[in-house]
Amino acid sequence: MPIPTPFHSRTAVLNESHDWRGWAGYLAASVYEPSHEREYYAIRNSAALIDVSPLFKYEITGPDAARVVDRIITRDVSKCHVGQVLYSPWCDEEGKVIDDGTIARLDGNHFRITAADPNLRWFRDVGFGFDVQVTDVSVDLAALALQGPNGRAILKEVVTGIDFDKLGYYRLARGEVDGIPLTVTRTGYTGDLGYELWVRPGFATQLWDKLMAAGANFGILPAGMAALDIARIEAGLLLIEVDYISSHFAVIEAQKSSPFEIGLGWAVALDGADFIGKKALLAEKAKGSKWAFVGLDIDWVDLERLYDLEDLPPQVAGRASRTAVPITKNGIQIGQATSQTFSPILKRYIAIGTVLSDYAQIGTQVEMEITVEYSREKVKATIVKTPFYDPPHKRA
Repeated sequence: MPIPTPFHSRTAVLNESHDWRGWAGYLAASVYEPSHEREYYAIRNSAALIDVSPLFKYEITGPDAARVVDRIITRDVSKCHVGQVLYSPWCDEEGKVIDDGTIARLDGNHFRITAADPNLRWFRDVGFGFDVQVTDVSVDLAALALQGPNGRAILKEVVTGIDFDKLGYYRLARGEVDGIPLTVTRTGYTGDLGYELWVRPGFATQLWDKLMAAGANFGILPAGMAALDIARIEAGLLLIEVDYISSHFAVIEAQKSSPFEIGLGWAVALDGADFIGKKALLAEKAKGSKWAFVGLDIDWVDLERLYDLEDLPPQVAGRASRTAVPITKNGIQIGQATSQTFSPILKRYIAIGTVLSDYAQIGTQVEMEITVEYSREKVKATIVKTPFYDPPHKRA
């Protein structure tokens, strides 16, 4: 049975819809209001407060901490300075992705890794024989994501000890809220200006109250998973067990993916340390990957045509879909769209997925399966670059 997060006493009161879902054993709000629209637009136009406490969190410390983290992730840890955050996948010996997350360098020999799935045993196996301590701090840290263009202004009113005008993209700093110590990372899962706040569970409700009070004049709203799902697809961000399957949980080999196959080749430092899976990825780089990650822009006119045949308007607005559907070319399946949504801010129906590499060129015309009034149809789509939405203020 799911358990409450440290913020549950606040989120439960605000959840008018009583719509919850399970996330890593915790209760997470799907939507707070009867519909997700206002929560979504808070992410894009003002500010949204999202409880992300269910993330798994691990700390790696000790004289060999950097060496162990270098073995785990595919990035080059020597280029990660204290106060910096990396995003990276990590792989098994065959170069297949186990999970992905952020890696914060809190000190020279102190790293914090976030993950979607449990990874304690794997991290400890990788660190066996090294002078390190791998600690699961998941229950020791509550986490809030403050996402949206007004997030910086809100934090300036609440947090002391941090110059938010100088806190760069994927950097971290330590500050206080009324004497409460916390760490702030300029990170998030929305593709917008965003921050994540890490605090001890005993201070969780005080932090929530301060942010909501300060954010009242900035249009802040609590946001649930439904709004977050749309935002992360617009940003072209992956969701484990939806857009790829962890190699630890794949049932067959064909379900496993390399970083190159899910659009994370940019996060693979083949000229860096000998991380786990590097040999396999060197071979794949030389040979070429079978699959490629793509964005899909669905042809709205063709979509209208399919619905018009049933005397219906297009019925694609609402929550994002996590149901994989085939992508075809000339009647032959070439891949699958794994996440689809109508983008409220772009006014387009979009999707992300994987296709055979020969069909991954930008501008390639394909078809995606869509169900119209119980009938499986094919709608025209174009392979496009991701992210679909990438506002300048995200990094500014």
